[in-house]
Amino acid sequence: MGAGLLPPAGPARRLAAAQLTNALGDGAFLVCSALYFSRVVGLTAPQIGFGLTLGWAVGAFAGVPLGHLADRRGPRGVAALLAVATAGSVGLFLTARAYAVFLAAAVLYACAQSGLAAARQALLAGLVPPARRTEVRAHLQSTVNAGLAVGAALGGVALRFDTTAGYLAVLGVDALSFLVSAVLLARLPAVAPAPAAAAGEPRLAVLRDRPYALVSLVNAVLLLYMPLLSLILPLWIAGRTAAPGWTAAALLMLNTLSVVLFQVRVARRVDGLATAVRYVRYAGLALAAGCGGFALSASDGGAWAAAGVLLASTGLQVVGEMLLASGAWEIGFGLAPADRQGQYQGFFGSGVAVARTIGPLLLTTLVLGWGPPGWLVLGAVFALAGAAMGPAV
Repeated sequence: MGAGLLPPAGPARRLAAAQLTNALGDGAFLVCSALYFSRVVGLTAPQIGFGLTLGWAVGAFAGVPLGHLADRRGPRGVAALLAVATAGSVGLFLTARAYAVFLAAAVLYACAQSGLAAARQALLAGLVPPARRTEVRAHLQSTVNAGLAVGAALGGVALRFDTTAGYLAVLGVDALSFLVSAVLLARLPAVAPAPAAAAGEPRLAVLRDRPYALVSLVNAVLLLYMPLLSLILPLWIAGRTAAPGWTAAALLMLNTLSVVLFQVRVARRVDGLATAVRYVRYAGLALAAGCGGFALSASDGGAWAAAGVLLASTGLQVVGEMLLASGAWEIGFGLAPADRQGQYQGFFGSGVAVARTIGPLLLTTLVLGWGPPGWLVLGAVFALAGAAMGPAV
């Protein structure tokens, strides 16, 4: 990987290596998990959907207490332990042949992932000066996307052969990747634990911080873009457009490569809350424009015209995604107390779990049920949320 992808040598680069390692396993797991659960474990689609929704719903609440634990015990050790717990949850998926075991694994997986994200953010905040956190976070995002892309290609090999052994191998690699990540995290410099809350102060102060809760809510609304490429657009392309079947894969590739190549460049221009707010406002407009393009893709203009509109709209969507990420990282770090980054990052990051929990149901109803008008409503929501971030901050 080039110097533009990885952060400068030091703790930040080692943190990137830890995230790259588990991203490789995660990419393969994400591609193969649905077929593994259905063909090997023997679950129905509603059972899989309910289990994953339950897991991420619980995980949305787990980030704050686990982030608080990272503050109090030190984020390095807690991050390493949660990486091991994630590996354990994948191992539980490997042995799941009963629905109750699958549900337990889904809950453990989502909770460990949510807590791990909060602990890693706290670790980043402790190892990197405030002025460089957003740029380093962008390096990490680019690294993760590159790892996911390579992992997805490995998962594609398992899909090609479609055997139980192949699927089991993919899950084994994912579990191993988190164990290796745990070792890399444990070798990072230690960050001193935060002091205990003073008498009369709440331990989970973020739960009483209403302004921060509002900022986190606005961010969660904007994160509803997350299920678009993986779930909504493939179904939209197949059912509502004349675009070729390969278009969905092309859109995902365009998104992934764009983030890998340009996320760091976009984030480098964020130098404070004022810039971050402006970026989030622009992100809302770009996401809204992308939604407008997706609505147009249903027009009767032929296969290539539909594919072209979808590619252009995905370009707008990924611009919005990168602008939002850069602005949100600065806001999430900048408004959190220095000694409580773990619990605050856990709360701010819960927007990801919320988007994964309610996004698929909400967007399938809105977009696939309403058609082009649903895209326009979603675009208006993105534009309004982007404009609301300024007053919220």
